Amino acid sequence: MNREKKLKKPVASFILLTNIIFLPLFFLVGATYMLGLPTWVSDVTFCIAAWSSTFAFVLLFKRIYPGQSFIQFVKGKFESKLKFSVILTASMIQAFIFLMILFIITNNSEVNSIFTVSSWGLLIYFFFISLLSGPLGEELGWRGFAQMELQKKYSPLIASIIIGFWWGIWHLPIWFTTGLVGSDLIKYILFFMIAIMSTKIVMTAFYNLNQNLIIPIIIHQFFNFFIGLINGNLIDLIMYNAIFYLVVAVLIIIINPKNTLYGKYEE
Repeated sequence: MNREKKLKKPVASFILLTNIIFLPLFFLVGATYMLGLPTWVSDVTFCIAAWSSTFAFVLLFKRIYPGQSFIQFVKGKFESKLKFSVILTASMIQAFIFLMILFIITNNSEVNSIFTVSSWGLLIYFFFISLLSGPLGEELGWRGFAQMELQKKYSPLIASIIIGFWWGIWHLPIWFTTGLVGSDLIKYILFFMIAIMSTKIVMTAFYNLNQNLIIPIIIHQFFNFFIGLINGNLIDLIMYNAIFYLVVAVLIIIINPKNTLYGKYEE
């Protein structure tokens, strides 16, 4: 009976394959815009591209965990009973950040509307597009697998920094669709990476407190949804998010609740 050999570097293989799958799908998204296809077509293709990490994990699963069931693995990521206190705390932190940024933008912006959506229908549509094009497609691979796999070798904090960096780099093609060039593009990339890596640390701390993938999905969703709601300068928005999430990440590192980032924490 032929059995595939177990991957020696599963996380590295996952990251590589995720990028290989993402690039052609991302170009397909660009093609929908160039061809002038309806917005919903572009949104659907973008959602599919966002699931590249899940596609990669599915393709590699049998070589990462020989003999295990993929369905059972996924179920296991949602088995732990959700803790209301964890969800509430994470949500309140992100709501506070959103309100602070909204306050700053409101006092410095000259645009007619501070929000990017103009009706409840668009708000609901944007919420679900944000959910499908990010959290639901990315968290199983990046958090459910890669983060937890690295935590077998490193502390959760070190694993977060490593995965946060590569998760940020995975977004590289998107950076060049912002229309920014020169120093503006460099500033955007710098703030983007700070925001992503800081958010990753926050995700890890709260995920390890509850061990349910719903937690990072919620945090990821609020990050994307809130930043997309505010109508402001792109560099300013990402800069404010980078600053606030970095402050939260540093505070969590210092507090290290229940040793979730380093110390005696065990999965």
